Amino acid sequence: MNRLEIRLSGFGGQGIIRSGEIIGKAAVLYDGKFATFTQSYGPESRGGACAAQVAIADDPVELSYPHVIDPSVLVIMSQGGYNKYVPEFRRDGLLIVDSSLVELDEAAEGLKVLGIPATRLAEEMGRRIVANVVMLGFIAAVTHLTSPDALRNAVLSSVPKGTEALNEKAFEAGLAYGKEL
Repeated sequence: MNRLEIRLSGFGGQGIIRSGEIIGKAAVLYDGKFATFTQSYGPESRGGACAAQVAIADDPVELSYPHVIDPSVLVIMSQGGYNKYVPEFRRDGLLIVDSSLVELDEAAEGLKVLGIPATRLAEEMGRRIVANVVMLGFIAAVTHLTSPDALRNAVLSSVPKGTEALNEKAFEAGLAYGKEL
């Protein structure tokens, strides 16, 4: 494996930063790889734009520069994130969108795009707040960033006590949706 890079973007309160942390945790603790994690967000804690970037590699030397330079996977969970990152995204990358919140336009032309209605699926479970975990299950199914088991374990070890069953259900919903594609 060479260096793999992923950027996740959405708005504060969606769990974007937590999702980046979980992907890094899955790679390092459960898949035995090396990873770096960086984050950025606007001044608002909820509702403002935010992004998480994770670089993953088999060798720490490949991570000598810790910041994401040219992600091959872009996960978008808000229209603002789409507008900011998609126009500059590499044409051979994989764009993953929450299709219940993001409308595609000409900026996505020529890209490989996969969509999942993560927010809608989470709402159907009665908890919109787990949309990011639905998305993580989908990411596990459609990418090779980490193994599905590693990502599942990282989710379950990161969520608040008492919410494990709901989060596992959300992860499995995203995983199943991705496997159907």
